[in-house]
Amino acid sequence: MISPDRAGGGPLRIVIAEDSTLLREGLMRLFDEAGFVTVAAYADAEALQRGLAADRPDLIVMDVRMPPTFRDEGVRAAIALRAEHPDLPVLLLSQYVETVYARELLADGGRGIGYLLKDRVASLEEVQDAIHRLVEGGTVLDPDVVRTLFAAQRDPLAGLTPRETEVLSAMAEGRTNAAIAERLRVGVGAVEKHISAIFQKLGLEDSGSDHRRVLAVLALLQRNG
Repeated sequence: MISPDRAGGGPLRIVIAEDSTLLREGLMRLFDEAGFVTVAAYADAEALQRGLAADRPDLIVMDVRMPPTFRDEGVRAAIALRAEHPDLPVLLLSQYVETVYARELLADGGRGIGYLLKDRVASLEEVQDAIHRLVEGGTVLDPDVVRTLFAAQRDPLAGLTPRETEVLSAMAEGRTNAAIAERLRVGVGAVEKHISAIFQKLGLEDSGSDHRRVLAVLALLQRNG
């Protein structure tokens, strides 16, 4: 569901669903500074769903907890939108680490899915990087979410070495081999060997898709959840 402007090389079109007026306005200013266009901003998920056809966004940024119950309305709306528009990137924002919601959103194994803590969007550089990765079909997970996911499933990860755990954490954040190598200050070849070992230890067979890199730990969690 990529907009015509995006197809022609125009700025990314973003729709926001956030009940806090202060945060909603802040996100709009931040996206404007990043060179994106906010085509609509809603206070609840139902309004977003009603306006989506006319908005034609390249990306949706949505709060996890929204009216009326402030529990999981954002997640439910995101799952429904993904079912109808599987190629539409969605970035969920949360005040706290809520791994259940992260797993639910990622359960379909699709592309262009993100889950960040709200504190993380204060950095213009990180927001730009995350949004571009999502629109390009990547998966973006907050490092704190990744660490919590690991902690919740220690036993299945017990066979990984400390270095392999570092590499897997970076993979789940959506990092490329080159980016992981730069972060760990090792060669790309070394990273590739670690990734091969991780897949083997976690029992992830080669499907011919690089997407398994990003969802490796999540696939494991679903298998053991």
